[in-house]
Amino acid sequence: MNGNTTFRHQNVALLGIAEAVAPVEVTSDELDGELGDVLQELGLPTGLFQRVAGVEARRQWDTPDGFITGSADAGRTALEKAGIEREQIGLMINGSVSRKSMEPSVAVSVHNELGLGTHAMNFDITNACLGFVNGMTMAATMIDSGQIEYALVVAAEETSQLRKNTVKHLHRDGITRAEYLEEFASLTLGSGAAAAVLGPADRHPEGHRIKGGVTRAATWNHELCVGGWDGMYTDSRALMENGIGLVVDAWGEAAQDGWDWRDMTSYVTHQVSSSHTNALLKAMSLPADRVPTTFPTLGNVGPAALPITLAREAETLSKGDRVLTVGVGSGLNAALTEIEW
Repeated sequence: MNGNTTFRHQNVALLGIAEAVAPVEVTSDELDGELGDVLQELGLPTGLFQRVAGVEARRQWDTPDGFITGSADAGRTALEKAGIEREQIGLMINGSVSRKSMEPSVAVSVHNELGLGTHAMNFDITNACLGFVNGMTMAATMIDSGQIEYALVVAAEETSQLRKNTVKHLHRDGITRAEYLEEFASLTLGSGAAAAVLGPADRHPEGHRIKGGVTRAATWNHELCVGGWDGMYTDSRALMENGIGLVVDAWGEAAQDGWDWRDMTSYVTHQVSSSHTNALLKAMSLPADRVPTTFPTLGNVGPAALPITLAREAETLSKGDRVLTVGVGSGLNAALTEIEW
């Protein structure tokens, strides 16, 4: 069944993409120091973040609302790279998981911080680590429809409070190895921000054409990763196996609809860990030298992870290169999108 799970954009280009780096580094060695007594009590070694997840460090903002200013900073840089004025933006979507309160949306704060016009609609799309990718698809569809001309998509994560709460929770009396491992993934998360500007391809031959792709859902896995800022509990193995299975299914479905992604210049994936990346490479027979990674120094930056990696990869790409973005969000949902550079 194809339905609306495969899609093709007619006249949309990525005009600019940028990241904003959170200023404070938290190394895995530092976290091992904070958890030393817990590891000793459970008979676990230090260095698990590096050996199991491949995460050497992650970053955080220096203020509680740093993710708001980070989104705005990334947005300004993306607009500058695109050569688009803020008055031209007709839509701004925020795809972050992080938020200060239930209401209002995070989008209104970023919209205000950027000084976007009153004509620019704005809202959040929250879908775990797939929010930014979903935001790009929504914006591209609205550009294709003629409703807007230019869109700005942002996402920023703030994970320091979750990290502190998790470390505190792991020090509780009677904790078991299994319970420790359920919260292990929480400590691989990092902070950062990304933004992308989209516009009509026929007006911007210098832009990077967003061709389309496929989405797929496996929501019977919605209990594999559940969390809030007080804590997050993950069945990491099941989440990895089912997430990769979903991507493989989506790839196969896209091939039936005419997409051929067997020889892309670059495969920009969601950034989780070394074990996740290695399993994905094996399952999809992808060449490791075409799959850039940022998780070793940034950790998993949620929905900002993929666009941050794409922003860095963009510095190496040339006109005519083909990029496949591979996004996955707990729940589970997946989206694969082709971009022609």
